[in-house]
Amino acid sequence: MPTIRFGTAAPGGTAWGNEARLQPVTHSLFHCRDQAFFPFLACFLLYASRKKCQPISGCSKIVLSIFCGLLIVSNFIIMKRYLMYTKGFVCSMPNFTLPDAVFENAAKAFPTPFHLYDEKGIRETARSLNAAFSWAPAYMEYFAVKALPNPHILRILKEEGCGLDCSSECELLLAEKVGVSGSRIMFSANAMPPAEFAHARALSAIVNLDDISDIDTLKENGGIPEEICLRFNPGGNFHLNNSIMGSPGDAKYGWTPEQLLPGMEKLKALGAKKFGLHAFLVSNTTEKSYYPKLAALLFETGKELSEKTGLEFSFVNLSGGIGIPYRPEEEKANIMHIGAMVKEEYIRILGENSKVGIKTELGRFMTGPNGWLVTRVIHEKNIHKHYIGVDACASNLMRPAMYGAYHHIHLCGKRDMPCDTLYDVTGCLCENNDKFAVDRMLPHVDMGDLMVIHDTGAHGHCMGYQYNGRLRSAEILLQEDGSFRMIRRAETPADYFATLVD
Repeated sequence: MPTIRFGTAAPGGTAWGNEARLQPVTHSLFHCRDQAFFPFLACFLLYASRKKCQPISGCSKIVLSIFCGLLIVSNFIIMKRYLMYTKGFVCSMPNFTLPDAVFENAAKAFPTPFHLYDEKGIRETARSLNAAFSWAPAYMEYFAVKALPNPHILRILKEEGCGLDCSSECELLLAEKVGVSGSRIMFSANAMPPAEFAHARALSAIVNLDDISDIDTLKENGGIPEEICLRFNPGGNFHLNNSIMGSPGDAKYGWTPEQLLPGMEKLKALGAKKFGLHAFLVSNTTEKSYYPKLAALLFETGKELSEKTGLEFSFVNLSGGIGIPYRPEEEKANIMHIGAMVKEEYIRILGENSKVGIKTELGRFMTGPNGWLVTRVIHEKNIHKHYIGVDACASNLMRPAMYGAYHHIHLCGKRDMPCDTLYDVTGCLCENNDKFAVDRMLPHVDMGDLMVIHDTGAHGHCMGYQYNGRLRSAEILLQEDGSFRMIRRAETPADYFATLVD
């Protein structure tokens, strides 16, 4: 595997540090619609000062006129800046990125398209999460393998003290490959083949049962362990700050509240002695109250069930759901604050001396912002819209096509140029939804430009497919020392035909 060294440090002394960025004007004290009120207020005050019914001194008139003038001028400036932003003249940078030289050097070493991951960023994220929950008994982050199932990445996270959240046979095999077993594996799935239960039990993984019927399946395929986890679905809607964050009642996952007690009594009769509770109610939220709200629900439910069944309540698995700021104007979740809020609920409900453990299963939060899809502009088309074609497609990143998801895009070497041209950025699949961006303001694009699509470190490469015979791209790791390492090669036509049978 080629190793290319990147030796140029960014300002601040690191080759991959956070870059300064412009914040969107929408973060101003007042929004555009609020500012529109100010000229009317100023005119009214000037008018009132001239009315005989409201006589004021000459000095007061001068002061009032200056104040009104300042209102008008400030409104004009803010409105102008806002309009510039909405037209694309102010290009905000995302919350985390690398210097362009990194992407350019990687593109010299490896053919585009490829996914690039930042080892340093992944390690720092893992350390911040562990620090946020350092107070919690038996804390462990079980990285969601589905988010980025590459053994090189899993090995990095293992070194940072993480376990693995697995939900299939291949993910269990990946765990074995990187030397993870026992209680460092959380095995959760739904409608899984019975043999996968047996494999999980052979690895002594913690099994997270999705359905009450799974009790019999597990009993016949590996047996009931002393410690087991139950995936809880409270039903209804999940409310935070008067807004609905999720609809558990519409989700296919988990046990109903009515199933928990009889199910646990059955597990107890089959030899279970300890249990954990798991729930996953929302996805990709930066709402700081989500984890504390969920934690309180699970703490109270587990405490009540333990009292009724006599089983030891051993841990709560908060699962995933903490999101990342895909859009430049969005704020990153404050994991330290979230951890402190969970601690408050823990002490309030379970007590300061409780031994109930805390687990998490984050994927997107761990690796999402530390990955980029690097692609090159190869085509331009002007018909009813202005299209820019790149050498990547939905085979490399499916989220925009599948969900209409936003991913920030920038052009290497053009970060400071005005975003004054409206484009659709497309791939080459015979599907009209094969677009990375729709009606996106970007700097003027030239053929051969290197385009970087942000936040692809989770649910990016792993969701790729081979429609139209398009093959999945390579994965490249930017190592802590600044060198590049290929950690998955690009597929070839031989790979595409390898599974055919004569």
